This record gives sequence, structure tokens and C-alpha cells, in this order.
Amino acid sequence: MGITITLAEEIMLLSLDDESGAVRQRQSVAPALAGAILLELVLAERVSISGKHLELRSTEPTGEPLLDGRIRLIETWLRGLGRRRVTDWLTKDHTKATGAVLERLGERGLVAEQVRKVLGVFPQRRYPEVDGTVERALRERLAAAVLGGVRPDERTAGLIALLHGAKLHRLAFPDHSPAAVKPRMAEIAEGQWAADGVRAAIRDMQAAMVVIMAATVVAVS
Repeated sequence: MGITITLAEEIMLLSLDDESGAVRQRQSVAPALAGAILLELVLAERVSISGKHLELRSTEPTGEPLLDGRIRLIETWLRGLGRRRVTDWLTKDHTKATGAVLERLGERGLVAEQVRKVLGVFPQRRYPEVDGTVERALRERLAAAVLGGVRPDERTAGLIALLHGAKLHRLAFPDHSPAAVKPRMAEIAEGQWAADGVRAAIRDMQAAMVVIMAATVVAVS
């Protein structure tokens, strides 16, 4: 295929129901998507995270529209302040990240937007998969690392750390109980697979995602 997609798009493909096109576990997926975009920017050295604060290091475009759009938003958000808390950014962005990621997947031709009216009035959007080869390759990569014990590359390890932090074990491994995969996913998340700054960023984002998911649960209940 030769298609390289972002970490956020990978999480979205795992979350979409292949038949209905609905986003599963949306309340947990949304913070994970925002965290994945942010991690991508850390890996691209456009932002840095230290002491639970986010700083913009460069506004140079990456060439990926999903990421470059977030660089511009972060630049505006940080204007005159220099740095702000990671939790505040993820809280702001997680409500918008889902739509942005789905739009990018549609542009790539991997999903198709379908709109139908509920009760003849309310539009309901679904995103059934058009091309399943990318998701199959992704699941094989995750299985090799988590179930097969293969040492993951930096991006795969970062993805697993985000999935573990957002408690999306069942989306990644629907045929296995979360208890069966959590130990290995935690081991990868805490491993020496990246530079200290990246691992610290992952920890801070995991903590922020927990805060956001807890707040979402309280709001819903």
C-alpha cells in the first residue's frame, strides 16, 4: 500500500466498527486521538512537553495536514504565554480531534462518510471502512509486539503506550481479555524505546488523558 498514516488515524481505525462505521468507546478514544496528535508533534520536534507543560519549539510545517493544522492552533493558543499545561490543551482539543482525524482518513480513501437522519430529523454520521488493508497491517504489527514479544519500533511503542493509557485494550485486541494484554502493553509503555523527553511526554499525556476521561464520565453521569 505504501500509506503511512498518523498515530491518531491508527487509533481511529481501531475504534471504528467495520460494519456500521460507528466510533466505539468515543469518550476514551477522543482524548487518545488528541494525545496521539500531540505525541506525533513531539516526535517531529515541533512541540516539547516538560513538567506537564507544553511548549512550541517550531512552526515549520511537517507536510502532514492533520499535524500542521494543530501546530497553527497551538501557536494561537500559546500566544504571549510561552507554555501552558498539557491537560488544558488535551481538554480543549479532544472534542475537535475526532472530526479532524475522520476527515483525514476520508481524504486518504480509507473510510467513507455516510449520513442518515435519525427520527427523520437528526443527522447521524458513520464512517465505514473502504480499504481494510491498512488496519489489517496495523493489527498485525500490534499483535507481533504485544502477543508475539517482538521489539516494537518507536512509533508502534508510542501507539501502544497511548492505547494502554486510554484503556483501549479491547479495541486493539478484541479477541483477548484486557487482563491478558495489559502487562505486556504496560511493559512496552514504560520501556526504554525512546529518548527520555519522549517517555516523559508520554507519561504526562497518560496522566492528562486519565483526568479528561474521569471528567467526561462525571459529566455524563
